[in-house]
Amino acid sequence: MLAITAVIRVRPGCEQTTHDALLAVARNARDNEAGTIDYFVSQDAQDPCVFTTYERYADREAMEQHNGSEAVARFFALAKPLLDGGVTVVTATEVFASR
Repeated sequence: MLAITAVIRVRPGCEQTTHDALLAVARNARDNEAGTIDYFVSQDAQDPCVFTTYERYADREAMEQHNGSEAVARFFALAKPLLDGGVTVVTATEVFASR
């Protein structure tokens, strides 16, 4: 299982637009990407300008399908001018999961 954690910081005043855009990506993954096992979106409780996604993929092909999707392209086209710095992305092989 592959996992991606992304930390996204946006400029003040851009929180709602980013929130809505990330939910659109998550819904697209849920509805159209069988290889996307889980897709979580969080907004920092102390700093609402910071969002985190945690994404779990069945395999590299599923991850690449998601990252190459039109939904992700739309998100980055919208988010690029809203960002306050870069996006931190960690791609990892999942070691343990508990439910």
